Amino acid sequence: MNKLLVVQTCGTTSNLKDFKDAGEKILEYLHNHLGFALWMITRTESNDWIVLQAKDHGYGVQAGQVFNWADSYCSKMVLDKGPRIAPDSKKIPLYVEAGINKLVDINAYIGQPLFNEDGSIFGTLCAIDPSVQPQSIEQHSDLLELLSLLLSRILQNELKINEQKRVSEKLEMDSLTDHLTGVFNRRAWDTFLDLEEDRCKTYGHPTTVIIIDLNDLKAINDKFGHSAGDQMIQKTAQILKKNVRSNDLVARLGGDEFGILNIETTLENTQKLVNRLLKSLQNAGINAALGVAAREPSKNLRMAVIEADEKMYQHKRQIKVII
Repeated sequence: MNKLLVVQTCGTTSNLKDFKDAGEKILEYLHNHLGFALWMITRTESNDWIVLQAKDHGYGVQAGQVFNWADSYCSKMVLDKGPRIAPDSKKIPLYVEAGINKLVDINAYIGQPLFNEDGSIFGTLCAIDPSVQPQSIEQHSDLLELLSLLLSRILQNELKINEQKRVSEKLEMDSLTDHLTGVFNRRAWDTFLDLEEDRCKTYGHPTTVIIIDLNDLKAINDKFGHSAGDQMIQKTAQILKKNVRSNDLVARLGGDEFGILNIETTLENTQKLVNRLLKSLQNAGINAALGVAAREPSKNLRMAVIEADEKMYQHKRQIKVII
C-alpha cells in the first residue's frame, strides 16, 4: 500500500485540524482497508487504559471507557514482549494469558505505541477482532508504524500548544479576578472547567479538584468585624496560590469557599497537596475543611466538583465532631 496515498487519504498534516480529527480519519481509514471489528486510540495513565477514540463494529466499546492496562495486549506489546501484529493472537502465549480475554473475545490483534515527546508511552493505536485474520496483514506493518508516528507527532505538537493556550487563557481571564483576593472568580472557574474538560476528553489527562471552605469566618466577622474576616480570606488565597503549581487554577467561588483545579495530576499527588495545604492553613491559624476528587474518564470535571464539595462537607462534619 502506497504510504503517500495513505497520508493523502487520511489528510495531510496541513488539513488535519487537530489530534482528534487526525485520529478519527486514521481509524476510519484503517477500518475500511484492514477490517477489524474495533479500532481504538488509547491513553495509559497509571494502571488505567483509557479509550480516547473508538471505531467499533461489534464490541460495544465507546470513548471514555476505562480498562485495566496490565490486562491488555498493548501493555505487553509496548515492552516488546508480544508482536505488534498477531493475525492469530491465540498463538501468542502472553496474549492468551491477558486478563482482557475475560471481557472480550479476541482472536486477532494489531497494536502500535504512541509516544510523548520525551519518549515515554502516551498510549496506543490498536485493533482487535473476534476472528483470526489472514497472515497477509503483517505486510502493513510499515503503514501502521507510519500512522502511529504521525499521530504521535501531532499529539506532541498539540500538547505544546495547549500549554501555551493555558497561559494565554489565564492572561485573557485576568479581568475575571476576585477583587478582594486577586485569585480568579467564579465565572473564570466555570470557564476553565469547560476548557479543561475538553482537553481531558481528547487526551485522557488526569485532573483533580479541591474544594476549600473556611469554618470560622462568620465567628471572626461577628467577633472582630468584617475587616478581620477579609484578612483571613486574603491570607487563605495567598496560602493556596503559594502551594500550587503555575499551571493550576485557584479561584474564590464565593464567600468563604475556594476551588483548586489541578491540571494533569493524579489523585495520589493531589492528596499530598491537600496535606500541605491543611498544614499551612493550620500554621496560619485558619480552620478549613477540604474535599478532593478526581475526574473519571467516564464522567466529567463538573461531577468531580460535586464529589469534592460533598467530601468537603464530610470533612467539615468530622471537624465539628472532634471539636
